[in-house]
Order: sequence, then C-alpha cells, then structure tokens
Amino acid sequence: MGSCISAIGTANPEHKILQEDIFRFMANAFALNDTNKARLKSIYDHAGINYRYSVIPDFGFADSDNFTFFEQNANLEPFISTQKRLQLYQQKAALVAADAVRACLKDLGDGIYKEITHLITVSCTGMYAPGLDIDLVEQLGLNRHTERTCINFMGCYGAVNGLKTADYICRSNPSAKVLVVSVELCTLHFQKDSTLDNWVANSLFSDGAAAALVTHAPLTSNKPAIELESFYTEFLPEARDEMGWYVGNTGFEMRLTSKVSRQIKKYIKPITDNLLAHAGLDYDQIGAYAIHPGGKKILEAVEEALELPEESNAIAYEVLQQYGNMSSATILFVLDKMLKEKKLKDQRILSFAFGPGLTVEGMVLQMH
Repeated sequence: MGSCISAIGTANPEHKILQEDIFRFMANAFALNDTNKARLKSIYDHAGINYRYSVIPDFGFADSDNFTFFEQNANLEPFISTQKRLQLYQQKAALVAADAVRACLKDLGDGIYKEITHLITVSCTGMYAPGLDIDLVEQLGLNRHTERTCINFMGCYGAVNGLKTADYICRSNPSAKVLVVSVELCTLHFQKDSTLDNWVANSLFSDGAAAALVTHAPLTSNKPAIELESFYTEFLPEARDEMGWYVGNTGFEMRLTSKVSRQIKKYIKPITDNLLAHAGLDYDQIGAYAIHPGGKKILEAVEEALELPEESNAIAYEVLQQYGNMSSATILFVLDKMLKEKKLKDQRILSFAFGPGLTVEGMVLQMH
C-alpha cells in the first residue's frame, strides 16, 4: 500500500450567504439595466449553487450603508486596493485554516500536533511573509522544526500538488506525518468591471479551507483511509488564454472564459486515457469519481466526454451547491465527503482538478 490520506477536515468563514443575496449585490455593483440583470439572473439560476461563504459580510447586503469592507456608496469607489484585500487575507486566512486542521485532527488525540513532521500550505488568493505556514505552526502548537513547504498561485488544482508532494515525502520517509492545508479567500478579489468573465467568476467563487493528514500507512485500522495510488498531470497550451489569474491594483484579476468547459470536454478523454495508461489501469477498474466542481458546466463536460451518468458526480454537485467553488480547497471537500461514504470501501476513485495553463491534475485513489 502506498501513502494515504488518514483524515480530512474542512472549515469556512462565518458569513454564509444565500446565492440570491449575492446576485442582488452583484446586480447593483455592476449597475445593470433590466435586460442585463435578467441575463445575470440566468447565470446565477443555472450555477447549481445555493450558498457561498465569505470573510466579507457585504455580499449579503442590498444596502451599501451596511458595508463594512467596501466603500458605502453605489459605485464602491474608491475601489478596494490590493493592499487592503491582502491585509484582510493576512488577518483571516490562518484562522480559517486552523479550524480546518482542528477538524482534521480532532479524533487523533492532542499529541498528534507534536507528531506532525511536515506542513504543506496551499493558496492562490493571498501571500505574505512570515506567512501562513509560520502562523499555523504558532497557532496550532506545532514543533518549530516542522518542515514547511508553500504551494502558491497554482489555482484550483493546487491541493493535488500538495497531496503529491506529501506522497513523495511519505514514500521517502515512512515515519513522516504530513499536514496539507489549503485555504482560499476567493471573494476578497471581487472585480466590478461589468464583463461576462466577471459575471461568471463572481457567480461561482467562495471562501473555505481544508486540511488532510497524509501518512505512509493508515493511523488507525478502524477508520477509512484514501490511498494515494497514482498521479498524472498535463497542460494544454492551446487553451492557456481561457483561464488566468493576475495581480492587479484592485486585487487579483481572474480571466475565465466561457470556453473552459468546452476545452475540458474536448481534451479530458485523451488525458484520462493517458492517466489510466500511466497507472496501468482500465476504465472498468474505476468505481467512483471525484471531480473538482469548478462549476456546473465543468462537471457536465466531464460527464459527457467520459460518458458518465450524472450520479457519478453526486458528491461534487453537493459540494458545489452547499459551498460554491473554493478554488484549491474544493477537491478536499469532495474527498472529505467520500471518506465518510462507507459504500465506497475498496473502490478506486478517479479524481481531476483544473486550473490555469489550462492544466489538468489527475489522481487515482483507492478507498480502504
């Protein structure tokens, strides 16, 4: 047996906001006329999302007089600077991430914190130094000699690289206990330019954190674990302009075109063929799927290309509905729910996450 995920925990900021309330905020922020408001409403109605979470309460308010982060006027000017956004990231990210770690380790005893040998942090929505990694060591009481690795700005597939790095560590050092922590505060980077790309991006993204404990073997024999069996990555240079993430003067600016789902639909089958060949497996050896719910159209594109029934992505749709797209943390939310599904025992799971490049990160996992 290879290295495995022995435990997962998740957490979100305190502000849980109805998708309908976020729509009203966005319609006002974009200053839309009735025709464009109806177009935006259609995007929100078809997003497959009921709630999203944010470190910013303002998205739930119809009246700008209630705003605490954005300026209290109709056009939100002067618009919030990158500096102020990242100051809030520095205040909040480690707190949400620490909650996810506590949820991850809660059944393993207080001594587990001092047994952590490596910490891998994953985030694309903020950076500072001394950073999230050091803040987590101090807040959680980890050893100061804990080895730290930071995976930054890789987008929605970043947590897969975190798991891959943890797998490498555990295979080379069987006594290692590696904590992988992903935290994304996507809503900090709301952009109010009225473009279709911004309409779509602002209808999807949410804030959340997830933590996974990776070990060489399961820590307990009476709890399920997910074996990290194989990894595969491929990027599509012909689609590199369809998704991007850039630092601007008023936050990080996302490029997310409507072609992303079409590109995934076109290329995911040959990439899956390559992944399975790399793992030495056939399609009939896959019993379940864990697809990053970047959006409803992305899940549908994978289903159509791989000829999967909609129920194969049931957990991904559930995560999307309850939380929205939390960038790199989202795939760990999916795996957390799968870890709790007793009916998946002994099944192989094919998992994908997508991000700038256009990059596809894949994993073959096995539930034990």
